Amino acid sequence: MLQKFYKYQGTGNDFVMIDNRLQTFEKNNTERIAQLCDRRFGIGGDGLILLENHDTYDFKMVYYNADGNESTMCGNGGRCLVAFAKQLNVISNTCVFEAIDGLHHAEITNDIVKLQMQDVATIDVKPNHVFLDTGSPHHVQFEDAIADFDIKTKGAEIRYGAPYNEAGSNVNFVKKISDSAFRVRTYERGVEDETLSCGTGVTAVAIAMHSLKETSNTSIDLKVEGGDLQVSFEVENDIYKNVWLIGPAKLVFEGAI
Repeated sequence: MLQKFYKYQGTGNDFVMIDNRLQTFEKNNTERIAQLCDRRFGIGGDGLILLENHDTYDFKMVYYNADGNESTMCGNGGRCLVAFAKQLNVISNTCVFEAIDGLHHAEITNDIVKLQMQDVATIDVKPNHVFLDTGSPHHVQFEDAIADFDIKTKGAEIRYGAPYNEAGSNVNFVKKISDSAFRVRTYERGVEDETLSCGTGVTAVAIAMHSLKETSNTSIDLKVEGGDLQVSFEVENDIYKNVWLIGPAKLVFEGAI
């Protein structure tokens, strides 16, 4: 069967996009999804995303990691899906869609997508790291030598180690640039390698840095390997609300496989 696809990227975090409104895609074929994401034998991507119809809202997001397994929320993937929905004329400039972690509001202006993330009420501060869930689980720790750091090796050690073990966690290494800017490199579970950007990861970093009082800003710039993202939020009774992930989302190419 010939499969039409679109390839999108958000600050280098890239995804295979498929319009599944007619429910023609074989959603439980893990090997096929992993093959489509393979950079040598398939299309190549950090993940695969299906756009599906929703009875109440504009559309539904179904996200798979590059290993072929359905996974938790992907922030950059959600932003790319909003751009894809606009290209398909499913939406105009604003939308509400459902993902695995609940509802998300979004706005798109040209190639810039602003995506509302879930509220964060629990931030677990440990002696050498912070753990929090921004739709996906994230370990956040400082690393001064971030430019030359072996992200894949150290990230894998933390991802598979205690206390995360089999379930695992995404791992973010952070260096402070200024009071309102941080550099971030992320090891993503499911990809099992560093990605050029991680949307839920930079959201976790921004909130963690504010919680640690490394910044008093509620709008923070995040420098990732694939470009620049912004995260803004409000804090009310130690709960982070009105959290927005902002950055570019662009079509790379389209085809059939």
